Amino acid sequence: MSFLFNDFKGWKALCEKEGALLYEPVLNYEIEQKGATAAAIWSGLASAYQVMKEAVETGLTEDMISHSGMIKNGAKKVAKNKTVVLSREFQTLIASALAAKEVNSCMGRVVAAPTAGASGILPGVLTTMQSIHQVDDKKIHEALLISAGIALILEQKASLAGAVGGCQAETGSAAAMASGSIVYCLGGSIDQVFNAVAITLQCMLGLVCDPVAGLVEVPCVVRNASAAAIANSSAQIALSDVDSVIPVDECAEAMGEVGQSMETRYKETAMGGLAATKTGQTISKRVLIQDIDMLDEE
Repeated sequence: MSFLFNDFKGWKALCEKEGALLYEPVLNYEIEQKGATAAAIWSGLASAYQVMKEAVETGLTEDMISHSGMIKNGAKKVAKNKTVVLSREFQTLIASALAAKEVNSCMGRVVAAPTAGASGILPGVLTTMQSIHQVDDKKIHEALLISAGIALILEQKASLAGAVGGCQAETGSAAAMASGSIVYCLGGSIDQVFNAVAITLQCMLGLVCDPVAGLVEVPCVVRNASAAAIANSSAQIALSDVDSVIPVDECAEAMGEVGQSMETRYKETAMGGLAATKTGQTISKRVLIQDIDMLDEE
């Protein structure tokens, strides 16, 4: 019987009991619960990562202007900017996360990991890390399995949907998945991987979902970049053996509690936060008029 990913504590205990690598229980879960073969799973992971890499490349090279006009080639502007805030690597990270998410906002092909609204985080983090540390694709694929296990637990203890738990459930979960992936790829222990997840959740706790005009564009795209940065900072902290103090399972439960307490207008309804600002409402009306005009033309 495969492990059902009810908690991180049980995942760790299983690995220690069976001498398994962290990704192996996830692989077994997919085989037993989904009826997939190991070969098909590895092939699917390779395909998914290829799509992630292509999304980053597309966002950095092709014209990314959304129908609403709110997205206007932001990734390319960041990538080409001669003013470097920290390092070229950090600039690449931010540009790559923006790029993949802009592809989503412009109706391109992405991997919803765990959602389309957070689809720039894992691609931005993994491709940048791979470039810096020369991590092979096999290790990346293993990390994607681990990130899936993290998502399975967060889904049960909290949520992965902005409509249920706010943006903390989407970009927060994706950042936690990415942070754990970084630590695994760089040789971290199980405790360090889960500590990175806990630290990330602490940093993302309470983030509302307030899409302007109801579109997954503003502030969603820039939040993907910020979440990618948080994923890296959390991984650095965890790899340095700085304790999260609050255990990862309790952090996940806290995210669930915050999500339940969050008012409806902050859960993807476009009724609160940035969506409710004067400018946000003006944009919403303009987008609505554009959509009506398009229907009339048809």
